[in-house]
Amino acid sequence: MARRDDYEYDEHSIVVTKNKQYAAGVPAVLVSLQRGMSQMGATRTAASLAKLNQRKGFDCPGCAWPETPGHRKHAEFCENGAKAVAEEATKRTVGPDFFATHSVDVLLGRTEYWLGQQGRLTHPMVLRPGTTHYEPIEWDDANRIIADELNALGSPHEAIFYTSGRTSNEAAFLYQLLIRSFGTNNMPDCSNMCHESSGSALTASIGIGKGSVSVPDIENADLILIAGQNPGTNHPRMLSTLEKAKSNGARVIAINPLPEAGLLRFKDPQKVHGVIGDGAAISDDFLQIRIGGDMALFQGLAKLLVAAEDAAPGTVLDRPFIDRHTAGFDAWLDHIRRVDLDTVVDATGLTIEQLHDTAQALIESNATIICWAMGLTQQTHGVATIEEAVNLLLMRGMIGKPGAGVCPVRGHSNVQGDRTMGIWEKMPESFLAALDTEFDITSPREHGLDAVDSIRAMRQRRASLFMAMGGNFVSATPDTDVTEAALRNCSLTVQVSTKLNRSHLVHGRTALILPSLGRTDKDVQATGKQFVTVEDSMSMVHRSRGSLTPSSIHMRSEVAIVCGIAETLFGPGHPVPWTSFTSDYDLIRDSISRVVPGFEGFNTKVRQKEGFGLPHPPRDSRTFQTKTGKANFAVNDLVWLPVPPGRLMLQTMRSHDQYNTTIYGLDDRYRGVKGGRRVLFVNTRDIEKLGYRDGDHVDLISEWKNRSGSIEERRADNFRLVAYPTPVGNAAAYYPETNPLIPLDHVADKSNTPVSKAVLIRLEHRP
Repeated sequence: MARRDDYEYDEHSIVVTKNKQYAAGVPAVLVSLQRGMSQMGATRTAASLAKLNQRKGFDCPGCAWPETPGHRKHAEFCENGAKAVAEEATKRTVGPDFFATHSVDVLLGRTEYWLGQQGRLTHPMVLRPGTTHYEPIEWDDANRIIADELNALGSPHEAIFYTSGRTSNEAAFLYQLLIRSFGTNNMPDCSNMCHESSGSALTASIGIGKGSVSVPDIENADLILIAGQNPGTNHPRMLSTLEKAKSNGARVIAINPLPEAGLLRFKDPQKVHGVIGDGAAISDDFLQIRIGGDMALFQGLAKLLVAAEDAAPGTVLDRPFIDRHTAGFDAWLDHIRRVDLDTVVDATGLTIEQLHDTAQALIESNATIICWAMGLTQQTHGVATIEEAVNLLLMRGMIGKPGAGVCPVRGHSNVQGDRTMGIWEKMPESFLAALDTEFDITSPREHGLDAVDSIRAMRQRRASLFMAMGGNFVSATPDTDVTEAALRNCSLTVQVSTKLNRSHLVHGRTALILPSLGRTDKDVQATGKQFVTVEDSMSMVHRSRGSLTPSSIHMRSEVAIVCGIAETLFGPGHPVPWTSFTSDYDLIRDSISRVVPGFEGFNTKVRQKEGFGLPHPPRDSRTFQTKTGKANFAVNDLVWLPVPPGRLMLQTMRSHDQYNTTIYGLDDRYRGVKGGRRVLFVNTRDIEKLGYRDGDHVDLISEWKNRSGSIEERRADNFRLVAYPTPVGNAAAYYPETNPLIPLDHVADKSNTPVSKAVLIRLEHRP
């Protein structure tokens, strides 16, 4: 068993090797087994992985990619899914003795990786005002602290309630019910920081902020565009779906600033050619686009398709679909005709030949899907970029037909389900009215605060209580110094968590850590063993039931934690049956079935073999619940990101050895980095032009023009330069190490999402 201190490391020991040209394969299997054995031991590894993503098992704590309906494999998981399970099901524990030994100040000096490797939190802990160490506390006493602090607020709107994407449907529904019963809609969640731009764009364009395709659609598409996404690291099981699509004749076009291994080749370790062969090629074409150039690309492609229609009327545009199902086409058409292709070439860094070839692929396809992730959403013009992607599909009638549609690839495993359950600061009146009818409460109607606005409120002392249902808010948010200072303004911070992270150490005057069960843990309540449910990235809802004995009898399920706080806060006689909900999760699902559209008969449908799918009007019947009653073409001025001399445009990203803010290890095998994380990937030409050498250590300074027109700067020190095939003028580095570079007010138009994929920086020599 490794010692606790074995997880510290020296950034100067980083080793850089050649980047990989394929994803998965035998190395992925070996790494999965090694991580499982080191964290869980042989028996626990075998027991947990056998249940991962199986019908009678538990849903992966990692990404939200769905299983292929009716075709689950015996090993239905990827390398990073196995790492996520190893992290959660670890035998290592963090209890009162650990906190007695380690002060908060000492722990603040540790890395996020070191903190995460210490093990599962086992006891509720409190940090009282003026003390240096967390100490154990009874659950009833912890709930009383929370209730007293909430009741002491001048207004319910002075409380902030954050939600991680891994929270189950049942826990999320009860959490928002508690919050609205208390009287506020302040519900920031991780969607605010990743796919909020997708929701904003899709709701305006097609009337629903969710993707319109299924796994069978992808497997049977003619053409798949994958933009601003790295499935090899972030959604590895997607590669199996893409391999199936390729075998069915699909053409795949990757659009990304970096040549990612998973978009080049995939070696499925469950197939012979993935073990001893070359695997399967994924991308037919790689468009190495400049950061922020996707909007220009989509407008340029649309212009070429319009030109092709002009040359051969009736052969490119789907006029029956446009005339019957869309609005705003004529204004959009006038705009798109004025797009300048020379500007598109400058903005994208692509050749005119690549644009014509991609346009021809769109013309020849009878079933086109566009997939995207944070490379599109975390841009100032992210909402407009996604609207342009939808425009490209609408002009060809590619919404509401088999093998075609929009596919925003969500991150955490129930981030979409949490939003469906009401975790949103702007839920519609129909939801709030149904909630009030079901529980005889009066939900607040005033819109609440999202993640960025919550930080602003705490910074300005307009909010003084922060509670997080999972996640690592400090390391997930931008402008780290500002965020940490904002949290320290609070009178109380509460973290419902499975493992230790930096958010436990950046605290209010009083701080609580409440240890929760995870997906892998057995959940037994008064009526017996319980299960929870999740919604995947394609609107399928299914069961998840852990089977491992929890590490401590002091852990509670998220459902029990929420209900315990509510009982203490509201007292006896509250109209919501909190005690009954804790005892029997079927009762929660019965209430959900009467509040949330699409969940009628929830308890019956979710017990079906594959669960059930939620309705999606554009996909199901080409019905568009927008203000016009139709799908809307959007007209957007072309925006792109020229890079000034002596500067670079930075995108933040994950290492292959992490998931969101959870650091599994220090090796990014696909990009050839071993032993550290403070690296900056830069084109060789830029390194030379800026007067550096590969391997030099530099400080990063971001530059951002604020609303008053003055330049703000942020710093992140000591990054090793790594020569890498990025576009000239562009760079990449891992988060959360680069989060300090992103100003709080550097956000996307309309969605308020932090712009983490387009940060203007300059480099400075280390002293």
